[in-house]
Amino acid sequence: MIKGVIFDLDNCLAPATEVGQALYGPAFEAMRHASHGAIPERVLLQAFDDCWWHPLDWVAARHGFTEPMLAAGWRIFAELEASQPMRGYGDLGILGDLELPLFLVTSGFRRLQESKIRMLGLAQWFQAIYVDAIDAPERKGKRGWFQQILLDHLLLPFEVAVVGDNPESEIAVGNELGMVTVQLLRPGVRRSTTATHHVGDLAEFRDWLNSRQGRQCLEP
Repeated sequence: MIKGVIFDLDNCLAPATEVGQALYGPAFEAMRHASHGAIPERVLLQAFDDCWWHPLDWVAARHGFTEPMLAAGWRIFAELEASQPMRGYGDLGILGDLELPLFLVTSGFRRLQESKIRMLGLAQWFQAIYVDAIDAPERKGKRGWFQQILLDHLLLPFEVAVVGDNPESEIAVGNELGMVTVQLLRPGVRRSTTATHHVGDLAEFRDWLNSRQGRQCLEP
């Protein structure tokens, strides 16, 4: 039986682009300038697109950013925050229907992620919220936070469902720890074979969860 659910934030509960694509513009320009032509424009454009789906350190490693490029982008990203009201995807109210402890674990720059959480009003639905801050002095990573949740809330891995979009992040960690992984196929999310289950929205997840809980309750 599922006794707790861990959710991701970006492109799971709200589109990463909802903060406004212009917000990242100065960071992108700073990294382009610091490149001095070391990274071709087509690669830069792909990298900047990836910034809406992955943390900056992952993007920099993936696309071979120079240290000055990463430093230039890092300085700006670390100061960014969402300043306009956010709504997230239209089904967030369904979180209130899930009669289980809910946890939020989101990766990124602390100031930006915390501002998005505030603007979305997510605290009302979650028992605990954890920011996997890539700019923290000693970063735990999602694996560390997932393990912390198990420890703090006396949960076993198979009693926890991980809901997210990224097969290389929360889905991978959930699988490694023996949790139930559910990929939420929001617009633009590519279906991954590594997740054990797939749903299209939170209503479908609620139905899947209720069905699973019902089956478990009927078992001897």
